[in-house]
Amino acid sequence: MSDRKRRIAYFYDNDYAGMYYGADHPMKPPRIAMTHSLVVGYGLHEGMDVYKPRRAQKDELTAFHSEDYVDTLRSTDPETFQNSIQSYSKYALDEDCPIFPGLFDFCRQYSGASIEGASKLNSGQYDIAINWAGGLHHAKKSSASGFCYINDCVLGILELLKVHPRVLYIDIDIHHGDGVEEAFYCTDRVMTLSTHLYRPEWFFPGTGALEEIGEGQGRGYSVNIPLVEGCTDDDFMFMFKPILERVIQVFNPGAIVLQCGADGLVGDRLGTFNMTVEGHASAVELVKSYNIPTLVLGGGGYIKTNVARAWTLGTAALVGTDLDDTLPDCKFAQYFGPEGRLRYNPAPRFQDLNTKEDLHAIRGIILDSLKRLDSAPGAHLDVHPPASFIPHENVEDEEVVHNRLTAYAQSHFIHYLRCVEAGSADPFDSL
Repeated sequence: MSDRKRRIAYFYDNDYAGMYYGADHPMKPPRIAMTHSLVVGYGLHEGMDVYKPRRAQKDELTAFHSEDYVDTLRSTDPETFQNSIQSYSKYALDEDCPIFPGLFDFCRQYSGASIEGASKLNSGQYDIAINWAGGLHHAKKSSASGFCYINDCVLGILELLKVHPRVLYIDIDIHHGDGVEEAFYCTDRVMTLSTHLYRPEWFFPGTGALEEIGEGQGRGYSVNIPLVEGCTDDDFMFMFKPILERVIQVFNPGAIVLQCGADGLVGDRLGTFNMTVEGHASAVELVKSYNIPTLVLGGGGYIKTNVARAWTLGTAALVGTDLDDTLPDCKFAQYFGPEGRLRYNPAPRFQDLNTKEDLHAIRGIILDSLKRLDSAPGAHLDVHPPASFIPHENVEDEEVVHNRLTAYAQSHFIHYLRCVEAGSADPFDSL
């Protein structure tokens, strides 16, 4: 693994500070501005090329999302939405995913940054591209989900597939990366690796079981690491490090998309893990150590100061710089409390329920499954991305595959199915 200095593109727009989901909403885009203030305060920007994101165009958004959904996001204003909120249930636009002032422009900005970052990796101009505003991994083809509207992770991967035969998607958010997994569930050109809290009876999105491994040509290329409450840095690395190593060996990706959701940090408003900001940065540094072109994205995280600390440490790991623990004087300094430290972690709130026996068992199942995969699958470099990810050949009994996909759809598309039952969605519309 090379120790040479990485060439890094970093995307940021001052407009992020003004995005506002609502007073009681846990998603706070100003956390991106707080991160940027620390990045600049520590001088990390001097080791990167800083870009203002361009706005993604409609044809770029509809490379994955349906046209009517994109048109709805573009044309709906907050007042119309509030006056007839029930009429938008088909698109899962509701209190969790509200229409707020500037929403569509925000979507175009963070998506444009991810697409452009992927393009710069494709050109060989940069080794790493960072877009902390991105990583909105829950959005579906025709609906919002989990505070996410446009799935920039998918759009970035599609851009990378124009050049790279295989792309690895890694998701360290506490929530399962369901929207990305679903988009590539039937292809072997994208492997998805998600570490997350798996408590389907009460924790969103209720997916990401160990048994969800892909289907058809993609069978074996969805890798889920389900964990439970109280996950520590040691628990996480015990699972993540050897599984990632095996994935890299078997899949041999040409590029990586790393979603760095920070809601697994101790003290998060929605999460129940006990990970530290240092542990989060160590995961980023581990991925970097493989020296593969990487698009680094943000994600969840619902204590603004915790998120800013983690993403700043992550940026430092990517730049290859050690940071002083004393926070620099910056625009948001007063929000970081009296401790004034970068490596600050609140006291754990949850008992660690991840037993060594369970972790060993889950890790063993995943590593054994990866052994059975063909090495370096997918297209050659001169083959363009397929028009469809659904394989033509039947590799198993058709009814068995149908039953598995039916069960998968019932768990992953439950909102859409409820809309069909209520008559607010057409079952013949594309998902």
